[in-house]
Amino acid sequence: MTTGTRRKSRELAMQMLFQGDLGKQTPEQVGKTFWLAREESDFEVRGFAEDLYRVATLHAEEIDGLIVQHLVNWRLERMPGVDRNVLRVAAAEMLGFKSTPYPIIINEALEIARRYSAPESVSFLNGVLDAMAKELVKRI
Repeated sequence: MTTGTRRKSRELAMQMLFQGDLGKQTPEQVGKTFWLAREESDFEVRGFAEDLYRVATLHAEEIDGLIVQHLVNWRLERMPGVDRNVLRVAAAEMLGFKSTPYPIIINEALEIARRYSAPESVSFLNGVLDAMAKELVKRI
């Protein structure tokens, strides 16, 4: 799987989380409707996106707890939806796909944030992601 393919999967997983988050939809509802609105048919892209989404939803409480632990003067529910879900996808990958090095996960999350978030969000997200990665390294 190429870097571009993986990034596309990460973007799609973030969009799935965003749809569920802002639309107050269950993972089942997102699963039924998300792919209907997309022409993404590449098996690898869709497969990895669904894997990331599944880890993010199955471990949502742990992931949100990890994120909240590293927010300074912010509440998760007050963050922009894109930023919140970029963090969730990255945390899901850190927890569920241990073969991917954290610096790659962080870089990919920041590239997605550069595309979908406000410019000032990128450095904030970088700080939170870095702190989360350091915390997870301590757990190993």
